[in-house]
Amino acid sequence: MQQILILGGGAAGLAAALAAAQTAEGRAHITVLDKNAKVGKKLLATGNGRCNLDNRDITPERYFTSSPKALRRLLSAVDEAAPLAWFESLGLYPRTDEAGRVYPYSNQAADVLALLEHHLSRLGVEVRTGCTVQNLSQSRGGYAVQIETEAGRETLRADAVICAMGGDAGPQFGTDGFGTRFAAQCGGRMAPLYPCLTALQCAHPRKPLAGIRAKGCASLLDGADGRVLARETGEVQFTEYGLSGICIMQLSGLLAPGRGPKRPVVALDLFPALRETELAALFAQRVGLLGSEAAEFWLGLLPAKLGRALWADAGLPENARTLPASAWPKLAATAKCWRFEGLTPCGWKQAQTTGGGLLLDEVEDDFQFKGCPGLYFVGETLDCAGSCGGYNLHWAFGSGLAAGRSAAKKPQAHRPAPRNKKKR
Repeated sequence: MQQILILGGGAAGLAAALAAAQTAEGRAHITVLDKNAKVGKKLLATGNGRCNLDNRDITPERYFTSSPKALRRLLSAVDEAAPLAWFESLGLYPRTDEAGRVYPYSNQAADVLALLEHHLSRLGVEVRTGCTVQNLSQSRGGYAVQIETEAGRETLRADAVICAMGGDAGPQFGTDGFGTRFAAQCGGRMAPLYPCLTALQCAHPRKPLAGIRAKGCASLLDGADGRVLARETGEVQFTEYGLSGICIMQLSGLLAPGRGPKRPVVALDLFPALRETELAALFAQRVGLLGSEAAEFWLGLLPAKLGRALWADAGLPENARTLPASAWPKLAATAKCWRFEGLTPCGWKQAQTTGGGLLLDEVEDDFQFKGCPGLYFVGETLDCAGSCGGYNLHWAFGSGLAAGRSAAKKPQAHRPAPRNKKKR
């Protein structure tokens, strides 16, 4: 009987295991190995516990990678795997919000995990937790995977191995970056790793604004030449260290080492619906309607603290009635392009996913490692990070499905060893 090992019990790993079991129809023994005490730990936290498992508008532009051409090829394979239709075939009933984000109708990530576990059990997939993968090598026309458990070291033989151990993001969920290190140990070419979909630290954060939220447009600029690299509209959250919120997290995906701007700047437009001249006229009109203090000036426009900080950054004195007419265009210009500089992504604990990883050109359309039949890399181990909104789980589930189906189609022929067999 064919032996298939799934390294990692996250979204990609569980999808791969179940897809392999469905395809093999009893012709394979499938085992999931996970280092945590329970599989799906990170999956339970997705979508704030609601599990934003897909999106109705999947396009290559919603992903960050160093290999856009290869991404189009592999994303087509993921789309063909049809992860949402697959979930529906398992009994999941989805709901879609106004932004195209797809959730289980119950809005419970725990239900998605329970559904997967139900079908894994029904199909006889073995799930082993508390297992740390140590090494992989060639063995008898297949692979030998060495693991560490509470009982000691153990070696498992497999005809096919699917690596779904993730990246560095979210160490609190049990990830430690071994998935990407493992890909490198197998001889794969790697793009540098970086925290993706995370908040940004600023050189001079506005600490008094911590906790304040405001809707607007955030632009990522190249401070060297002023070019606008991307724009995102949504809610910005001010923090003690800098900026957060979904639109800021989206921009963080463009800060890849070697590909991002050397001097990144975020410019906030707090009044995106108004042109600068219209905003200046609005400000001038308010002086006669409200009191002379800056705090009163912002009533109904912005939170008082936020308004005062904007006022101060524009270099205006406290008393609004003493200001010349030239002050309002200056204040409008600041409100339309409020700059935050000296940006660096926050660390792995805050990151939702891992940027960088095994280059996409290193895998076939079924996510098999080129030159090593029966060895697959899926999900977050690859150099592909999606935007917020279900794109990462679409990639994780879809790549897992494609790999699992491929691995279970037939026993693999004799294959060469991984290109580099260095131990961990």
